[in-house]
Amino acid sequence: MEKACIDINELVNVFSNTHGSIYQSDKLNCFYVDFGGKFARFNCLSLQKLKAVVEQIDIEALLLNTHKADFELVTFNGCEHIYLLSALEIIALKDLLQGTFTMFKLNHIISDCLYRLVY
Repeated sequence: MEKACIDINELVNVFSNTHGSIYQSDKLNCFYVDFGGKFARFNCLSLQKLKAVVEQIDIEALLLNTHKADFELVTFNGCEHIYLLSALEIIALKDLLQGTFTMFKLNHIISDCLYRLVY
């Protein structure tokens, strides 16, 4: 999906690093992952599945295996997006997804604390 099709003012930046960003659209109830030159739309469950798939990749084994290239094909059932990533890109995507889910947890903790103070 092209960035031009989306009103960037309606997107909330959840987390960014030097390699990409993850945005939240409250209007469309979805997330946009801007990574590796690709701007892809995910629902909440798909974003969790993407994180699980990326977390399962063994970077050390990938780098130590001399019989195959240091690239990994990242996709999962029900996903229309495919990423072909180098070991360094996998590390960057892991960092991006971990930071995003940390922000989700932090937001929940803050909301929970504020709710307790009010009630």
